Amino acid sequence: MKIALVILHADPARGGAERYTVDLAAALQKRGHDVSMVASSFAPPPMPSPGVPEEGVAVRKHRMAAGGATRLRRYLTFLDSLDAHLADNKYDIVHAMLPVRQCDVYHPHAGIAVETIGSGSALSRLANRFNRKRQHFATVERELIEESSRTVVLCLSDYVKQTALRHYQQIDQSRLVKLFNGIDLQRFDPTARPEAGTQLRKKLGISQQQIVALMLAQDFERKGLKEAILALARTADRRLILLVGGRDDPAPYRRLAASAGMAEQVCFAGATDDPYAFYRAADFFVLPTRHDPCSLVVLEALAMGVPVISTIFNGACEIMPAGEAGMVLKDPADLPALETAMRTMLDPLQRRRMADQSLALRPVLSQQTHLDKLEQAYQSLAGAKPVKTD
Repeated sequence: MKIALVILHADPARGGAERYTVDLAAALQKRGHDVSMVASSFAPPPMPSPGVPEEGVAVRKHRMAAGGATRLRRYLTFLDSLDAHLADNKYDIVHAMLPVRQCDVYHPHAGIAVETIGSGSALSRLANRFNRKRQHFATVERELIEESSRTVVLCLSDYVKQTALRHYQQIDQSRLVKLFNGIDLQRFDPTARPEAGTQLRKKLGISQQQIVALMLAQDFERKGLKEAILALARTADRRLILLVGGRDDPAPYRRLAASAGMAEQVCFAGATDDPYAFYRAADFFVLPTRHDPCSLVVLEALAMGVPVISTIFNGACEIMPAGEAGMVLKDPADLPALETAMRTMLDPLQRRRMADQSLALRPVLSQQTHLDKLEQAYQSLAGAKPVKTD
């Protein structure tokens, strides 16, 4: 099949959606499809990971114009460029990771756009009211879902599916397809590079005796970094280190950590497009998020045998048996509950038990299962398309 994967930036370092798109393009190409990535920017290909064979996959790249003085103007320019590209290039499937004006598959990795405007803290909700780009995202999404009778919405979890039904009550439920994220189990094999975690700890000045709570996130406020720092302070355990990776500005959180007496226990490592070493360095993963359709980093952590602390507002937690592969909090702002969860993770026997349960989930997390279901959706859509003649 001829498939176009549409995303604003095809750069894995920007976040889970971007990394998913790049990985999906390679996986679909490997299965024999003619795959194009359509984006406004592309990251240089990453260096091959030690011990992991290089695939040599050739995916077409089409760069869309996205100029403008504001984020909204750049988004609108991107939409215009995409419309022109789709008018000149015919695809069996157009699979978009963000709201666009036309596509066969809409895959909202950030969740239903209208929901994200109302999620997060009171300050975030207020800011979203004046964020013209996010407001326009919601407008384009509504037109796409309500005016198209055939676009399929891929829901990363039941959490996303129920959100879609709440906001788009007239939608035919057959157009809402639940498809959990899949993980490349070869890439995220904890036995592949056992030394990677030790090397990263040494590079960052973290001893092997310290206990590492890992957070990988691109939106520190929404993902709960403040709460993680404050809960860390409440534990009053000097062995515990919070290792933070992501592109967001760390300055406000450095100040928070310093004011809480945690400056030496919070390590900001910046962005990475290869999180493998971070998972190997971690003893557990923490993400007290307020809104996350299905956190890819949580699924990767589980596949690597890293127990997880997250919340009921993270669709990825639907795969975790209660209390077995980690802990799921009811309230992201409940610092005593987060502190208790962190204290539980200080127990090596509890961590070992939860790590074993995490590894037991690997077959369910397989990218191959994900791809099988995705191809079924593609084939159903392509078969329903009218034949176009010039």
